[in-house]
Amino acid sequence: MDKEDKIDSIIGKSTTINGDIKVNGSIKVDGKVEGNINSKESALIGKDSVVKGNISCRSAIIGGKIQGNINAQEIIEFQSGAQMYGDVVCKGLVVDKGVFFEGNCRMSQETKEKQ
Repeated sequence: MDKEDKIDSIIGKSTTINGDIKVNGSIKVDGKVEGNINSKESALIGKDSVVKGNISCRSAIIGGKIQGNINAQEIIEFQSGAQMYGDVVCKGLVVDKGVFFEGNCRMSQETKEKQ
């Protein structure tokens, strides 16, 4: 996430969302989401968060647990301690030491949305 980017929506640690989320900017999730996340900009998934659903965004930084697919137009970064159960499509992938990733990765110039 660029320093110029701002976070438009925040899901707090003690919050659980059941349903899909659509954000025209960036989103930070520190709680639990059971549903799909669609962000036009960045998706930041905190270390203690759990997302059960697909994520579609420009770029993503993942620190928590994801059970679903991630489709990013640019880069996906998995931080140490992240757990990913699903497939990813992106232009660039960064995986820190200590990440659990069970799924497939496809690096593509075009995301699924554009195909």
